[in-house]
Amino acid sequence: MTKLNITLVKSGIGYPEDQKKTLTALGFKRLHQSVVLEDSPSVRGMILKVRHLVKVEESN
Repeated sequence: MTKLNITLVKSGIGYPEDQKKTLTALGFKRLHQSVVLEDSPSVRGMILKVRHLVKVEESN
């Protein structure tokens, strides 16, 4: 299964609480942090919700 390298490039401050919780659920704690997650429909849905705050790259 492919993995996604997700990087937080913009802060969640000033955005709705549900978007902040989505960032936490993805595993982010600070700006410019990167997490590697399995590509799944649930992860894709969370990325779609905060797509303006993150950068996504595919990795093997």
